[in-house]
Amino acid sequence: MPRFPGLDFGTTNSTLALAAPGGAPALVPVEAGSPTIPSALFFSLEDGGTYVGRAAVFEYVDGAEGRFMRALKSILGTSLMAETTPIGRQRMSFEALIGRFLRHLREKLEAEAARAGDGPEAVATDRVVFGRPVQFVDDDSAADRAAQDQLAAAARAEGFGHVEFQFEPVAAALYYESTVASEELALVVDIGGGTSDFSVVRLSPERARAGSGERRDDILASTGVHVGGTDFDRLLSLARVMPHFGMGSATADGKRRLPVWYFNDMATWHRVNTLYTAKILRDIRGLAREAAEPDKLARFEHLLVHRSGHRLAGAVEAAKIALTDADGAVIKLAETGLMLEAPATRAAFEEATAELVARIAAAIDAALASAGVAPAAIETVILTGGGAQVPAVRAAATARFPDARIARSDAFGSVGLGLALDAARRFA
Repeated sequence: MPRFPGLDFGTTNSTLALAAPGGAPALVPVEAGSPTIPSALFFSLEDGGTYVGRAAVFEYVDGAEGRFMRALKSILGTSLMAETTPIGRQRMSFEALIGRFLRHLREKLEAEAARAGDGPEAVATDRVVFGRPVQFVDDDSAADRAAQDQLAAAARAEGFGHVEFQFEPVAAALYYESTVASEELALVVDIGGGTSDFSVVRLSPERARAGSGERRDDILASTGVHVGGTDFDRLLSLARVMPHFGMGSATADGKRRLPVWYFNDMATWHRVNTLYTAKILRDIRGLAREAAEPDKLARFEHLLVHRSGHRLAGAVEAAKIALTDADGAVIKLAETGLMLEAPATRAAFEEATAELVARIAAAIDAALASAGVAPAAIETVILTGGGAQVPAVRAAATARFPDARIARSDAFGSVGLGLALDAARRFA
């Protein structure tokens, strides 16, 4: 019996896993032996090459001239999916860009199939289960359906013939279920790079053996909100970094503040590339002539001219991660013509992101209400996704359940592993 693939296309990182019916799932090495790969692309204008994952990040951070793309999943279901964007001398649709990243994972799957051959470790390459958030787009069912259709179309264009979907928190629950010895009522808290999802699920060894077709009644509720790790990056950047680039500044005559949207887009992973146009550069130079603090706008101009926006976003992300274990961190960006050192404390970070944590807490309450269960009925809270490591998020996700077991599953691999289990049950 062949092994079947599950693919977790994430906002920040992606994984590919395989499982045979009744067997344990395993992650496929997708980049230099690693089971995870940053969801990133770099199109080099120096050698014409296309770099994926860590190689893409390295080329960009190393200062190579080209176009860097990250957080493409966040564009699904938005108006940007109907547009094209310049890549060197050509223009590409965002669906094609997503497909180019998926092609790398498709190639890794085919390589694994070639290695395994037709023996007991054989790999099915014509069918795949993709993960999806409970809501790609909040409060817009049409856009949510469009997002799934767009991802499916991008996957089929790269050779994934039969594409099915499973909710990401349900996939994480399926992986955790493979370890339980008795029935449990669990809440899955999946805080990803772009979305947060929550499911109330009944789990047991017997239910696991029943197969995916009989599991619908075990999923008591699934809710989601479009809040993820990149949103925490954005608000930290707006609070601690963008004031150094002119946000909040006034014009020299003191009559008005500078427009905010330029800074908001520079702080948003998937919006950064939209600022790299001649018009935006003219706008910033014009604002500098009017500004009371033109040196700050000169720094913003540097970001545009040198396409440094994602390097700055990476520095913010690094500080956010550091604040998981430390009370303070410094957001640093040092390159020719620009030196930034902006201190950040965990207290300031939590103040800046309190609204996001409140939305996550409200979504957990909504999941419990939809399932019709009280907090005391939850026996296990399964935490997954990189965003669940943020102390304030972890506290919000567990505070309602003082007597529940807190299960910290593989932060970046549990969804992919669960998707592979689901694929084995669907396709066998």
